[in-house]
Amino acid sequence: MKILNYPNNYETERLLIRPLNLDDIIIWRTFLADERSTKHFPSYMKNRDAARALTWIEKQICRYRDKKGGLMALIEKESGRFVGQSGLLVQQINGKEELEVGYHLLPEFWGKGLATEAAQFFKTLAFQISDVPSIVSNIEISNFPSQAVAKRNGLENSGQFKWLDLDVFIFRISRESAK
Repeated sequence: MKILNYPNNYETERLLIRPLNLDDIIIWRTFLADERSTKHFPSYMKNRDAARALTWIEKQICRYRDKKGGLMALIEKESGRFVGQSGLLVQQINGKEELEVGYHLLPEFWGKGLATEAAQFFKTLAFQISDVPSIVSNIEISNFPSQAVAKRNGLENSGQFKWLDLDVFIFRISRESAK
């Protein structure tokens, strides 16, 4: 599965969305160092050193190059502050290649509807730039705020499975349902 014409610079009502770059490592290190941010992450991703932030950003840049999506930087228009990351990710889920809408916000921006705004934007974009029959969000079973974002984005829980060392729910919406 390849995602065409991605990434670009985009915007929503309150967010500027741009590709990540190596300058974003400093702020992403802050995200990874906050236990609230990584509470629902696989254990291998809870390493809080600078190398983990670099690897994370580099992985997204490689995804862009390989046309496999990638998380993008979310910038609050009003303040110009880095809010977090969201985007489309080609993932292996239950042995099948799926297109996922992912989102991670710095804790100070939680509860403001920005994750929902970004997720809704990327859901729409996914169906515009790919031919996938559905999109998913892969969410750890105790991550109720992220599950609420997926539901507000029109995705429905379609089952539970093991992903890495986590029990997760897979939320899904079909192309037809998204219209």
